[in-house]
Amino acid sequence: MNKPKRKKGFTLIELLVVITIIGILA
Repeated sequence: MNKPKRKKGFTLIELLVVITIIGILA
């Protein structure tokens, strides 16, 4: 199970992706 290791690097990246998608859709 390698979830905590990937979650640590998927916090800022996911946030950036979500903001980008919202910005494009907005």
